[in-house]
Amino acid sequence: MAALSRDDAAVFQASEGRAIVATVDFFTPIVDDAYSFGAIAAANALSDLYAMGATPLFVLNLVAWPRDEAMLELLGETVRGGVDKVKEAGAFVLGGHSIDDREPKFGMVAVGEVHPDRVITNVGARPGDRLVLTKPIGTGILSTALKGGAVTEQEMEPAISSMATLNAGGMAAMRDVGDAVHAATDVTGFGLVGHLYTLIAASGVGARVFSRAVPLFPFAADRAAAGAVPGGTERNLAEAAEYTEWQSGVDSATRTLLCDAQTSGGLLIAVAPQGLDGLLGALEAGRTPAAAVIGEITDAATPAIEVTDTDA
Repeated sequence: MAALSRDDAAVFQASEGRAIVATVDFFTPIVDDAYSFGAIAAANALSDLYAMGATPLFVLNLVAWPRDEAMLELLGETVRGGVDKVKEAGAFVLGGHSIDDREPKFGMVAVGEVHPDRVITNVGARPGDRLVLTKPIGTGILSTALKGGAVTEQEMEPAISSMATLNAGGMAAMRDVGDAVHAATDVTGFGLVGHLYTLIAASGVGARVFSRAVPLFPFAADRAAAGAVPGGTERNLAEAAEYTEWQSGVDSATRTLLCDAQTSGGLLIAVAPQGLDGLLGALEAGRTPAAAVIGEITDAATPAIEVTDTDA
C-alpha cells in the first residue's frame, strides 16, 4: 500500500484483504440544540473514514462535560443525537470515556474498514483532474454569527442540516467511478483552500479554484462581509497567503469564505475528466448537499493555488 501523507485518518493493514481505518475528533458546541450538536459531532468524526473510502464499524464516545444537573440533561440529548447518527451510518457505539469539564465538548473515535487496494488518499491528483465539492461552505462564519446573535438557528438550518449529513453518499459515488477518482479529502478545520493545499502538496501538483462556482450557505457571504469571522478562519487566511494567488476580482469576503474553518464539511474530490459525469451522476443519486465542479488540478512547478473570479 502506498505511503500516506497528512491524510484524514490512520490506516493499518490487518490482512491481505482488510485495512482498519481510525480517526478521532471532538469540539465544543457550535449550535444551541443539544441533539443537533451530537449528530453533527458524529457526522464530523465519521467523515474522515468516508474520505478514505472506509465503511464505519464502531465508535467510542469522547465526553468532557460539567457535572451540573441541567447540563447532564443536555448531555443525554447530545449523546442521543450522536447515537442516532452512528446508527444511520450502520455502525455501533461501543463505549467511550468522560471527564468533568467546565466547557462542554463531545466527539468520537471512529473506526472503519476498507480493502487495502481501495483506500482513497490525498496523494495522486493529476493535472487535468476536476475538483468536485459535495457540501456548501460557510459553517464557521455562520456558527460565529449565531453565537453573536447575527443569525438565528432557523436561518442557519441549511448549514445545520448539511453538517449533520453523513458523507456516505459522497463515498459511495467515489466507489462507483473507481479508478477515475485520483485523490480526495474532507473539508474541515483548515478550510477549503487549506485542505486543497494539503492535497496538492501531497500530489506534487497545483490547483485552480473558480470562486464563483463554490457553493455557499445562505447568509454566509453577508456575515463574512460583516466581520463574523472565527479565529481559526483568520489563521487559515493568513497561512493561505503563502501558497495562494488571489485574482484581483476576488473580494475579501470571498477569500475569507474559501478559508473558513468548516465543521463536518463535504468531500473534495480530484476526478479524471472522463469520470466527471459519472461522479456527478452518482452524487446526485446519493443526494449529497452539493455536487459542484469548483476547480481543476494544474501542472504547477510547485504546489500553489490560483483563485479566479469566475465560475469556470
